[in-house]
Amino acid sequence: MIRAGREVVSSLLFLQSTRVKDPTILEILEETQGRVKSIALIHEKLYRSPDLERLAFGEYVHDLLAEMNRTYRIGHENVAIHCDVTDVNLGIDTALPYGLIINELVSNALKHAFPNGRRGDVWIEVGCIEGERYLLVVRDNGIGLPGTFDWQRSKSLGLRLVVDLTKQLGGTLVVENVEGTSFQITFSQMYYPERK
Repeated sequence: MIRAGREVVSSLLFLQSTRVKDPTILEILEETQGRVKSIALIHEKLYRSPDLERLAFGEYVHDLLAEMNRTYRIGHENVAIHCDVTDVNLGIDTALPYGLIINELVSNALKHAFPNGRRGDVWIEVGCIEGERYLLVVRDNGIGLPGTFDWQRSKSLGLRLVVDLTKQLGGTLVVENVEGTSFQITFSQMYYPERK
């Protein structure tokens, strides 16, 4: 049922995109389609899991990257995506926003870090620091951010989403712009009051 819902929404967005001529609006529709897929994939994984409250995050990230690889492969054949996610089990309240963050950062790297068919790599790493504190790193060896670019004040919906979700979840975000770009987010497992 979840897969069917995802396919319906994705199909609607695709059909809408076939009628759009404006490249800016077309890009917005494609980005929205990617966000819908990342959210639906988490629910799909939980639905098939014996534990409906916690998600094997490594498996989810591998599947998300495979989906993104299919979506963005055209024009990015020279970019390799590497994934190193330890066995981390996250609750849905933590996994969902961090899945969206990974989706945004990887798609941004694929769209902007490797212009004109440039070769390169994107790495995604998630590991436990201590207890239930984790480190998420998304980095690339692309052209880096422009010197005058202020990522904290960016008008890009994707970067605003990354910054806002990180703050909302009590995480800390460090961005380094050396030999490419690196986003490092330290975060903890989130626990919310039980839902009725």
